Amino acid sequence: MSRSNAARVAASDLHPQAHIDWYQVAYQLLVSRALDDLEEGTLVPAKEVLYQFSARGHDLSQIILGQLLKHPRDAVSGYYRSRPLMLSLGLSLEDALGGPLMKAGGYSDGRDIGVVHNFPNLDGPCGLPMSGGVGAQYTPIAGWAQALRYHVAVLKDSRYKGSIGVAHGGEASCATNGFWSALTIATTQKLPMLFYIEDNGYGISTTSDYQTPGADIAANLASFKQLRIFSGDGTDPQGAAELIESAVNWVREGHSPALIRLTVPRLCGHSAQDTQSYKSEARIEAEQARDPLPKLKHFLVPDTLSEADWQKLEQQAQADVAAALSAARARPQPSAAQITRHVFAEVDSQGIPEVQRQGGVAPFQLSYPAASTIAAVEGQRINMVTAIRRTLDSELSVNPRMVVFGEDVGPKGGVHAVTLGLQDKYGKDRVFDTSLSEEGIIGRALGMAQAGLLPVPEIQFRKYADPAEEQLNDCGTLRWRTNNRFAAPMVVRIPGGFFKCGDPWHSQTAEVKWTHAIGWQVAMPSNAADAVGLLRFALRDNNPTIFFEHRNLLDDVSARRPYPGDQYVIPFGKAATLLQGERLTLVTWGGMVPRCLKAAEMSGVSVEVLDLRTLSPWDKEAVLTSVKKTGRCLIVHEDNFTAGFGAEIAATLANDCFFDLDAPVRRLTMPDIPSPHHPALLNAVVPTPEMICAAIQQLVEV
Repeated sequence: MSRSNAARVAASDLHPQAHIDWYQVAYQLLVSRALDDLEEGTLVPAKEVLYQFSARGHDLSQIILGQLLKHPRDAVSGYYRSRPLMLSLGLSLEDALGGPLMKAGGYSDGRDIGVVHNFPNLDGPCGLPMSGGVGAQYTPIAGWAQALRYHVAVLKDSRYKGSIGVAHGGEASCATNGFWSALTIATTQKLPMLFYIEDNGYGISTTSDYQTPGADIAANLASFKQLRIFSGDGTDPQGAAELIESAVNWVREGHSPALIRLTVPRLCGHSAQDTQSYKSEARIEAEQARDPLPKLKHFLVPDTLSEADWQKLEQQAQADVAAALSAARARPQPSAAQITRHVFAEVDSQGIPEVQRQGGVAPFQLSYPAASTIAAVEGQRINMVTAIRRTLDSELSVNPRMVVFGEDVGPKGGVHAVTLGLQDKYGKDRVFDTSLSEEGIIGRALGMAQAGLLPVPEIQFRKYADPAEEQLNDCGTLRWRTNNRFAAPMVVRIPGGFFKCGDPWHSQTAEVKWTHAIGWQVAMPSNAADAVGLLRFALRDNNPTIFFEHRNLLDDVSARRPYPGDQYVIPFGKAATLLQGERLTLVTWGGMVPRCLKAAEMSGVSVEVLDLRTLSPWDKEAVLTSVKKTGRCLIVHEDNFTAGFGAEIAATLANDCFFDLDAPVRRLTMPDIPSPHHPALLNAVVPTPEMICAAIQQLVEV
């Protein structure tokens, strides 16, 4: 029985305070229990389901919430105990079982664990892909909520008016960075966001007083500015319904964000393997006494439903779950032949992008002028700061869905002045400052992208991206783990690398981390023209991209070039041959490029210099072709030696052109230490033209 075809009882005839279809609530609660019983009693013991979390005790209030999310642009981001809510939104029973059974189709095609659902829906409430990380659901919903307001205020799309974003979590998640970051974003920006917190008193086995002082997040936030607090019993049918409806309406009417805390019992272990040995018998008995299912039956029978009606509902729920199980079991196993697909956006045989079902904006959905790979040289040489700023300006002017944000990017124009003047030109809705939380910056971008915007967040320095690593990883794997149902294209601008000096906090490159991260493209331009072409390509692409802006090149004379035009693009994965040579191939990128060119000139050796420009993807063919010609290869990069990206290149050369090599492949890099501050120490460890020249001369003598 689906949400749309269940027999209905007019809620206004029952309880005018809450507009709830109680017949449907009863049916879906019985279905949820039948699913839990089936998994715990049959599928988990038989090892048909390998990962299981019951929502028993949490289920009643979730189903009520789902009924109240009726706006076509509402979205909810849940967690591993959110299945009743997803069923209430419209998740089919067959998919609800097909996911845990790891069958083909459904919300991940067997790629993700069965308890992290997603529910794409372009014509109704949407369930954003859940994360396996606790607390990771909050900041993406803050981004979704901000995008809702953007659609109305900037894009003038009235279809988004009155819609909200709901972040669904347990009380233990209120201790996470993501929760507090989202709370700051929602309240300072007064976003249409509801924090929906189920408090069962435990984070696995750890009691709530270890997560929240006083074990009551609602009480602690009572004086929080621009936040409305609701709190009550999630097992009381009428009371919970009235409270949830009040909270939803408060946010929907645009008053402020809200937080609702509902106390619920966890009538099971944390997972199917949890025996709850840490709970006393008295505690377990007290929790069972609060089971919302008997309370709901008492609430409805006999005034609304007869005992016979209730029994029919139970039978219907059991029959529907049994039928769904048969259908789910009949699904084929997921194809291993397809498992590497959808890491990145794909194109069909005609070159047309295959668009995911929800999230992101594919290139052909915007009316871009025709791009060109031929530079249209304009005027004087400009530095990289000006080139990047001009590209952002140009793309903001043609893409109304593009937003630029980060710490200090507004009136100040960024700590490197790259965004100077853009807020004045495009307004605070499109170019704006954020609170000091990198997790909040990237998580917000993730939600915005899934709501159809093109986020361009800035992380001030490479090292500062580390607190956002969970959100960055979730973004990169999003397309793959949902089997192309969702994606979140964005361009994350990150300055880094040495400058006049170094230090362990502002001068890191560590680009190899993002070449290893699934689903991320990585660009590292070495001059202003390449910065324009690579950035524009990334902004018009349908994939997440790390755009690395080397601090030493932002205003360096060596990186200045004439502006190549407003339509200039450089496709990713195409290296630039900067010098032709016969005796040695020098492969480099980013801040090492001008030093390598100078070293090649100093060496007196015929050196072929390749600037990779992008590391994910990287131009293997160009490197292999050059090395097969020269027989020798020197790889120079600023990142540390051990497991730096140079090791990947060296391994490829050893595998693909071993017999073409006349000498071992050599790497020249930073040693395995952080970047030192004193300029003399820095120049002792970062490859200098003199060091590179010496390495060239030594290698050609082998």
